[in-house]
Amino acid sequence: MCGILAIIGKDINLKKAQKYSKLMSHRGPDESNIIQTEKGHVLSHERLSIIDIHTGIQPIKGTSTAYMIHNGEIYNHQELRDTILTHHQFRTKSDSEVIVHLYEAFGYNFLDKLDGDFAFVVIDGDDFIAARDPIGVKPLYFGFDKENRIYFSSEMKAILEPCEEVKAFPPGYYYTPQMGFVPYYQPDWFDETKAVKPLYLEKIREALIAATQKRLMTDVPLGVLLSGGLDSSLTSAIAKRLLKGTDQKLHSFSIGLDADAPDLIAARKVAKFLGTEHHEIHFTIKEGIAALKKLIWHLETYDVTSIRASTPMYFMSKYITDLGVKVVLSGEGADEIFGGYLYFRNAPSTFEFQKETIRRVQLLSTSDCLRADKSTMAFGLEARVPFLDKSFLQVAMNIKPEEKLPKTYQGIEKYILRKAFDTPENPFLPTEILWRQKEQFSDGVGYNWIDALIAYTESQVTDEQLEAASEIYPHNTPTTKEAYFYRSIFNKHFPQETAAKTVLKWIPKWQENTDPSGRANAAHSQSDTSIALKKTKLSA
Repeated sequence: MCGILAIIGKDINLKKAQKYSKLMSHRGPDESNIIQTEKGHVLSHERLSIIDIHTGIQPIKGTSTAYMIHNGEIYNHQELRDTILTHHQFRTKSDSEVIVHLYEAFGYNFLDKLDGDFAFVVIDGDDFIAARDPIGVKPLYFGFDKENRIYFSSEMKAILEPCEEVKAFPPGYYYTPQMGFVPYYQPDWFDETKAVKPLYLEKIREALIAATQKRLMTDVPLGVLLSGGLDSSLTSAIAKRLLKGTDQKLHSFSIGLDADAPDLIAARKVAKFLGTEHHEIHFTIKEGIAALKKLIWHLETYDVTSIRASTPMYFMSKYITDLGVKVVLSGEGADEIFGGYLYFRNAPSTFEFQKETIRRVQLLSTSDCLRADKSTMAFGLEARVPFLDKSFLQVAMNIKPEEKLPKTYQGIEKYILRKAFDTPENPFLPTEILWRQKEQFSDGVGYNWIDALIAYTESQVTDEQLEAASEIYPHNTPTTKEAYFYRSIFNKHFPQETAAKTVLKWIPKWQENTDPSGRANAAHSQSDTSIALKKTKLSA
């Protein structure tokens, strides 16, 4: 939705603050505004107009002395206005404004009342609160300068110059000057021993439909990122069903190297079945490689998986915004919740399987959420993720892990999610899509993409450079030439050691080949046909 910057402290240079904020202007191409409060603190906002296009400019002032900036969406804002905030006088129709009024009504203790994806700062005199949503769908960084001023920003690049150290703000926490970091989101499913709920397929289906319904809230054109895989196809099917009978048109978007890319073939089938206005985008390997430098600047990571998958998403996002669409639904989170990645088949025990699903969901802010936000917001496009809805997580993460184990259902990953939407009398999706094997996004755009990336990066890094990697990059030392190449680009953009420490690398567990591509797992050789046969046997 936006880019936010807050600087709290004494003797702040407003022109410098404005310069820092403009490093995130891609996040908010519609409006820009900066204010200095009575106490001298600074709030800046680069706005992407989604809700209340005409009057929702930020920072927003409350009824007395508090000001607020917010990036994200508060899906229950109207309910809050109509209930606990009914006596407050609102200046806008924006979903964001409820935050400052909740602060005025409840002090620091209001985070549990918000349903949405957010990063925000409220300043009231010399007091303030900053917070990030439970899973970290929206990015937020913080740091301190030599004068002990504290900075908060949507992207690291905006505060690297003035701050001596920059860190990622932890998801599910708020920060105040009196208490420091305070966890406000600690659901029972954080404990791997608490997943004991029996399987009710209809609850999974109802919860995901409700999560998608919330995310259709918009005053601008809406689309869906449709890879043709299970997760994006389900969110597309639900959205299309919910929009039936309305005037809102649903655009679907898919991308690949050529017309024969696995994702494009599957996405065509889904789009035709659903009746979306479908757009197919192609990119070349040469274009992908040429975009890496700019892409890594936007992503602020050197993680191999993120860069591989972000490149096609980056190209697709530009196409989408050029078309005039500002909001898209995306399928991030399902593989972490249901153990859908192929390496989960190798889990040594049910207990370890459950621990890994929890760990992966808790770390989404460093991987898929980071990729989905920064790839799209590079062009002012907002991605919404129904699978990471708080209520849906409460349903899905508490199911007995035995029900999620692929071996429980003849090796079919995400079986219970597929089965929840297997409604032959009124099908959500074609059978061959509902039961399609997992294909990671970076693979599905065309296998040549990753193969060519590896070959190209190996040609750019010598054996001697890789051998000396630990001397040049002692933190998160790259172990392959591809990783070294990305790290060298990252280091040119962000040479500070503190920047490198904000990145968490991801590698799959429980498999000999640690390349993050799904094809590195032996289970990938299983065909869609064999999955369909297993599904038939299980139904018999």
